[in-house]
Amino acid sequence: MFKKVLIANRGEIALRVILACREMGIRTVAVYSEADESSLHVRFADEDVCIGPPRASDSYLNVPAIISAAEISGADAIHPGYGFLSESPISPRCARRATSSSSAPAPRSSA
Repeated sequence: MFKKVLIANRGEIALRVILACREMGIRTVAVYSEADESSLHVRFADEDVCIGPPRASDSYLNVPAIISAAEISGADAIHPGYGFLSESPISPRCARRATSSSSAPAPRSSA
C-alpha cells in the first residue's frame, strides 16, 4: 500500500482523489500552478508543491515538473487524475521511474 500519493491534477478531480486517499489513510501531495495556489485541493492535501506558471502546458502538463514534485515530496506514487497527464502515454513510464509506482495504466494500454 502507498504511504503518500502525489495527485497530478487540480480542482474537483484532485479533491476527490485526496478525500479517497484520506479515507484509506494515505497522505497526499497536491501540485498546483501559481494561479491555483489557494484552490481547495491545495488546502485539503497534506502537502503541496508549486509546479509552475498558470498555463497548463507550463505546469500540469510539464512532466519534468511533476516528476520533480514527486521526488521532492517523497511520494510513493503519482495519481494522474483525469485529463492532463492521464492522457499522455509517456507519463506512466516517467512516473514509474521517479516513484515506486504509478496509479496510471501501463504505457501500452494508454492511447
